[in-house]
Amino acid sequence: MHLIQIIALPIAVMTTLLSPTISSAQSNYPSKPINFIVPYGAGGGADSRSRQIAQKMSVLLNQPIIVDNKPGAGGNIGTEFISRAAPDGYTIGMGNFAPMAVNKTLFGNLRYDPELDLSPIVLIEKGPLVLVVNPNSPYKTVKDIVDAAKAKPGELTFSSGGIGGSHQLSGELFKQSAGIDMIHVPYKSGSAGLTDLMAGNVTMMFDQMYSAMPSIKADKLRPIAITSKKRSPLLPNIPSFAEVGYPKVEVLNWQGLIAPKGTPKAIIDKLNATANQALKDPQLRELMLSQGNEIGGGTPADFAALIKSESAKWSAVVKIANIKPE
Repeated sequence: MHLIQIIALPIAVMTTLLSPTISSAQSNYPSKPINFIVPYGAGGGADSRSRQIAQKMSVLLNQPIIVDNKPGAGGNIGTEFISRAAPDGYTIGMGNFAPMAVNKTLFGNLRYDPELDLSPIVLIEKGPLVLVVNPNSPYKTVKDIVDAAKAKPGELTFSSGGIGGSHQLSGELFKQSAGIDMIHVPYKSGSAGLTDLMAGNVTMMFDQMYSAMPSIKADKLRPIAITSKKRSPLLPNIPSFAEVGYPKVEVLNWQGLIAPKGTPKAIIDKLNATANQALKDPQLRELMLSQGNEIGGGTPADFAALIKSESAKWSAVVKIANIKPE
């Protein structure tokens, strides 16, 4: 027997012996608690939704799902942690808009690659932003803002919760689409930027629906336009940017479940089916819709396609605007 055959024989035997064990582990999944990584701090939108979906999935899978917040670096720290975990289905997490589709271009030196190191499981939700101004502002329409910005280049300002987030990116996309010049004013948080807008210190802000709606209802903010293709049921009288001539200003702050690359397809498929079932829960659906969000779902391939298209879109916006990390 040749030397190669002698070496190959034990390997083949071991592979045959291990295959039933691997198959059994996948078919019995999950047989222990699952760790769910959130790349943002406790109490925010990503954290709240993660805990809600984890609770529904835990019941369906009959195993605890332990939510672990690992914030920092614009979501990069937690997302990298997921990418480096064992691909066995026992570490999953929330894959968010910025760390999955923006930060690779923004930071340029990520220690993970969203496409190469992570496996999409399912989209959970997409949430549009709404352009708001102070109720005492003279601007009542998108045209008002564009006309003023063209008449006074570099004088109008828009606030955000920090460099490279959906607040700023929405403003930069609007600037590029309308051909106007406005000044970005970053704050340490979205709420701080919104507070300064209500105080009259900045001109406008693109804010998430769930965050802006209480102030809109209290007449502390005036909504101008929404970044989804169609109007929101929460603001039926407020047009989309597409309606007023800016179809490229479509921004949906999305998030979905991800796992380390190499996680077995059988496990990805089981998590996908479980999450889709959880998204049918009436209580969860009502909560998401009441915040102005679009409910996700679909296949892993659907989510992968969204991530790919969003990465290309926002890479171009970041490069044109020459956005640099803080």
